[in-house]
Amino acid sequence: MAHKILSHPEIAHKIQRIAYQIYESNVAEKEIVVAGIVGTGMEFAKKLASVLEKITTANIRLCEVSMDKKNPLKGVHCSIALEDLKNKSLVLSDDVLNSGSTLIYGVHYFLQVPLKQIKTAVLVNRNHKKFPVKADFKGISLSTSLQEHIEVRFESDNDGVYLT
Repeated sequence: MAHKILSHPEIAHKIQRIAYQIYESNVAEKEIVVAGIVGTGMEFAKKLASVLEKITTANIRLCEVSMDKKNPLKGVHCSIALEDLKNKSLVLSDDVLNSGSTLIYGVHYFLQVPLKQIKTAVLVNRNHKKFPVKADFKGISLSTSLQEHIEVRFESDNDGVYLT
């Protein structure tokens, strides 16, 4: 049985708060790259980018980061060429930070190019990290058991975070 953790208005509020935090840490930037991990991480990135576009004059550039989450050693790919990211401020975003493997491999990929800064943003931080990665911006932190699962659903006017 699924237990609703966050409702649509609560998610919208958290996304707005995270977007303001991103803006505050990039107030002098002319361009901010929001990189979303393929799937619901990308949906989260799109929502962040949409709010950022309303609160800053900086150019918000959205890109999709794809990888095999079960086997990230197969490689990470980005919809923007690495060369185009030189000296940019980048925010890598995903829906849920669980073990940290997705974010750590994503961060590792972007370290191939000199960035001005790289930050991470997640909607839900589960506190089950196997890797030394943290979310710089997070919507909610949950202490869950390893048997529990967090599902983020982005549906028009009916977003929700569920514990199953």
